[in-house]
Amino acid sequence: MSVASSEDFQPYLEPATYVDSDHPAVIEFARRAGAEGGSDLEKAVRLYYTVRDDFRYDPYGVEMTEHGMKGSSVLERGNGFCITKAALMAATCRVLGIPARLGFADVRNHLASKRMIELMGTDLFVYHGFVEIYLEGKWVKATPAFNLSLCEKFGTLPLEFDGRADSVFHPFDAAGNQHMEYITDHGSFADTPFEDIKASFIKHYPAMYADDPDRFVAGDMEAEAEADRAGE
Repeated sequence: MSVASSEDFQPYLEPATYVDSDHPAVIEFARRAGAEGGSDLEKAVRLYYTVRDDFRYDPYGVEMTEHGMKGSSVLERGNGFCITKAALMAATCRVLGIPARLGFADVRNHLASKRMIELMGTDLFVYHGFVEIYLEGKWVKATPAFNLSLCEKFGTLPLEFDGRADSVFHPFDAAGNQHMEYITDHGSFADTPFEDIKASFIKHYPAMYADDPDRFVAGDMEAEAEADRAGE
């Protein structure tokens, strides 16, 4: 790994509360996913596809607690949403000595079912999360949130990642229609700004907490996506 200064990059290499790269399950997962060796870029690309496709994207039932927002929670649940999957990927990069941090932005036309949009009451998704990884002398953005099977059900092209170009949004769906649009950039963070995110979610999506103040309502994003397409 070649970086400008170990001191500058230290926050992006150390374990954090939500990017919990010191969690035993995260360490084991990272070493297994990156077991083939190679360059940092090759390892990061393998980690990206493993996190993207081995764990379904599903924002339903997400625990808005310290435990529920950790990267390791994705390993426990078998699924996650953009923020927790980004935290998991950042954590796995750090396990392998690759500097990684989190980025957040408000977006429109995010992958979502009709029910999700109705519950939210808006098409604005605040604090959409992605990863920034230091590779070959620069920060590169990656979004491991949306697994291949979910994209297929939504009729959206999956986000690919080669470790050199930013991979942060779906500009078009599979039919060529305009898709995700970034509205506000919240910046880069060594760890998830949980309190800010939760306050913003409660402000924008009060109905998502109808059953529990610390947990999103229940549902199944892939099943809803499939039902939405069948009803077209």
